[in-house]
Amino acid sequence: MKNAVIGNNKQKANLIVLGAVPSLKVSTRKEFSCWRSSGIVKWKGLMNGGNWLLYLLQQETSSTELRTECAVVLGSLAMGTENNVKSLLDCHIIPALLQGLLSPDLKFIEACLRCLRTIFISPVTPEDLLYTDATVISHLMALLSRSRYTQEYICQIFSHCCKLQHWHSCGFKSLPQPLLCANGPDHQTILFNHGAVQNIAHLLVSTSYKVRMQALKCFSVLAFENPQVSMTLVNVSVDGELLPQIFVKMLQRDKPIEMQLTSAKCLTSMCRAGAIRTDDSCIVLKTLPCLVRMCSKERLLEERVEGAETLAYLIETDVELQRIASITDHLIVMLADYFKYPSSVSAITDIKRLDHDLKHAHELRQAAFKLYASLGANDEDIRKKIIETENMMDRIVNGLSESSIKVRLAAVRCLHSLSRSVQQLRTSFQDHAVWKPLMKVLQNAPNEILVVASSTLCNLLLEFSPSKEPILESGAIELLCSLTQSENLALRVNGIWALMNMAFQAEQKIKSDILRGLSTEQLFQLLSDSDVNVLMKTLGLLRNLLSTRPHIDHIMSTHGKQIMQAVTLILEGEHNIEVKEQTLCILANIADGTTAKELIMTNDDILQKIKYYMSHSNAKLQLAAMFCISNLIWNEEEGSQERQDKLRDMGIVDILHKLSQSSDPNLCDKAKTALQQYLA
Repeated sequence: MKNAVIGNNKQKANLIVLGAVPSLKVSTRKEFSCWRSSGIVKWKGLMNGGNWLLYLLQQETSSTELRTECAVVLGSLAMGTENNVKSLLDCHIIPALLQGLLSPDLKFIEACLRCLRTIFISPVTPEDLLYTDATVISHLMALLSRSRYTQEYICQIFSHCCKLQHWHSCGFKSLPQPLLCANGPDHQTILFNHGAVQNIAHLLVSTSYKVRMQALKCFSVLAFENPQVSMTLVNVSVDGELLPQIFVKMLQRDKPIEMQLTSAKCLTSMCRAGAIRTDDSCIVLKTLPCLVRMCSKERLLEERVEGAETLAYLIETDVELQRIASITDHLIVMLADYFKYPSSVSAITDIKRLDHDLKHAHELRQAAFKLYASLGANDEDIRKKIIETENMMDRIVNGLSESSIKVRLAAVRCLHSLSRSVQQLRTSFQDHAVWKPLMKVLQNAPNEILVVASSTLCNLLLEFSPSKEPILESGAIELLCSLTQSENLALRVNGIWALMNMAFQAEQKIKSDILRGLSTEQLFQLLSDSDVNVLMKTLGLLRNLLSTRPHIDHIMSTHGKQIMQAVTLILEGEHNIEVKEQTLCILANIADGTTAKELIMTNDDILQKIKYYMSHSNAKLQLAAMFCISNLIWNEEEGSQERQDKLRDMGIVDILHKLSQSSDPNLCDKAKTALQQYLA
């Protein structure tokens, strides 16, 4: 049976369908027969649909040799299709195999581990199945010392059962940040607490290449986004050599590509987790050049994908690494080749080659967009080089409408990174009408794409962007107002951020449309949001809405009562200095209105609050309160004398005299200017 199913997925499926695995009664007859018909082996039902494989595997009365053979056949079945693995999981094969690990027989243990390895590396197997019993991890750690096969299989199981998802995020706005999947940190912590680092470290110097590689892969997953593991790894030594030094040796060009790549991933994770400095020679002179090499045409397509994605992660947040990478081996031009797959059909005579190219084409484009996004995150010259790469803007625009969600997300990230350039917003973005496909993406996309796309839209709505006007005409206000109601925090922040940019120096009609679209109720909801970013951006929006006197007077005539109520609540609340400063600046804008300032002068509660903040210990709040007073008492405006008299009676002039002696030059100058209004 074992020989018949090796390398034949159809045979494996037939065997499962005919009942070789499910838990039924064991047959008393041990003979099985088969015959060949039309090239397909059909298993005759002499087994009575019996549960013989799992049954025999678990029977202590079965000989060890027989149990081992059962584990081998089950492992072979698991190497078939994903449906095979699902069938095996439905038969509760994992608990049976884990039970087999308690056997004293090493060959049987190795067969069970080999089968477990095959099942756990399948994408249909939930990683959590390894962690259902707290004793399993401890026992696996103990088995690491038994043989090179137990070491290889157990490390492989660990690396596949501690998976982390790729990136996501929100953020002129910062680059998307990596996000761990929900189970990632838990799995890392469990393995770390069971001594994974100490038990696996010495395997990096094993005589077996396979053991070294699986140990290396295990560390690359354990260290990802995990400062605790990374800080531990950097101080562990094996045979008198620290692990980072061992990883660097594995980066050398004479080592297998798989080893170079995985070592680079380990060092990258340790660097991003803060265990290794970004200017350390092992990063600048070893890891970064190695990853750039992996992006070259000489490498296999899958290696180029992994190299580019790892490099994108390494340099994502460090300006100097971005600059070094951009001038290493013509990387920016090299990445353009990633978009040339699949090659034209006429140029390919080998169908397998075409199939291979098609399979990796999406992954290549995704990786290139990610790396371009990281490269262009901060430096204007690098962004210019990226955009000047052949057909780059066309490729990004095409990427926004790709069928693959991952490619679309990476394309939006790349666009977001480039949108931080004032020059490109005014030129390339306008020439290619980038706002059109971006608005289309925003109409119907998963949240992970919406977050980055709305971040990009924030930049396209900046006052100097030529795209601002056509975006407004395309109905963006309604879309952005709906984002402010999202349960997703990043989308709420981006929605209000974009509206804030839209309102800056806008016409009165646009401001009125924003207020109408938001509604007073939603505005209050945002001002009472628990997240300080939402609150700050909402205050920023209000500040931009309340600019230029006619606009201030118009908005306060229709929404004055609600706005004054909101201002009062914030000034009375437990908020940080920046929030209160922004709120006082809104009051200063209201005080600059012609009729709107009366809403302050007739509100004694607000006047007392302004007076309180004039004497506050924080100079920023004092200065913001002083702006309010200056706008209220400016003597060139109608009614200034009455306002000055009222404020004098409140003791404001006495405070101004004190502030005119302040050691802070800004406060001192502002106080003297205000006092001159009383003397004029």
